[in-house]
Amino acid sequence: MKPGIIFDMDGTLWDSAAPVARSWTETIKREGYDGPVLSEADIMRVMGMTMEAIADKLFAPLEKAERTRLMHVCGEEENAYLEKHGGMLYPKLEETLTVLSKQYPLYIVSNCQSGYIEAFLSHYGFGHFFSDILCYGDNLKRKAENISILAKRNGLERAYYVGDIQADYDATVEAGYDFIHAGYGFGSIASEVPFIKEFAELPVLLEKLERKRSDI
Repeated sequence: MKPGIIFDMDGTLWDSAAPVARSWTETIKREGYDGPVLSEADIMRVMGMTMEAIADKLFAPLEKAERTRLMHVCGEEENAYLEKHGGMLYPKLEETLTVLSKQYPLYIVSNCQSGYIEAFLSHYGFGHFFSDILCYGDNLKRKAENISILAKRNGLERAYYVGDIQADYDATVEAGYDFIHAGYGFGSIASEVPFIKEFAELPVLLEKLERKRSDI
């Protein structure tokens, strides 16, 4: 049986840091806060965190309830902004997804808010590539739990998780699946793992990994 391929979003499929920074800055000002203009670098530093953790980091001076409220508003506005404007896709993403989807079932698990993955899929018309999606905002569960939930509900006996930061690797190991490092993304991995330098390398790497597995 073919393994499932589960993708992280930010730093793996696309880089949305610049448009997210613009969207959040506009939203914060509209909500009446005299905060600093958020930069692309500010957003990149929190990519991969849950929305709650991002709120605690970026909006620390606010009371907990207000941090949560502002983060929710920013997330809603961000989804609408990204659905309209998109982000930066990594090179040959669509072509590579076309190849992969003919060989493997594809999925997405992210620590984002509800609606974020849907905005990505809607803007680019990529919904037909993916069999299922799940995110932190859907159930407030950690990434390791959501990888397991998605895998189990889709009957995946095996799966590869493709992500770019150490937290992705840690979650994958905890969930009990194989990991592939998107080495072009936002982070590094402390362990020696299979990796790709660009997204287009993924089909060849998967073929090698599957061939090696069958030879054992």
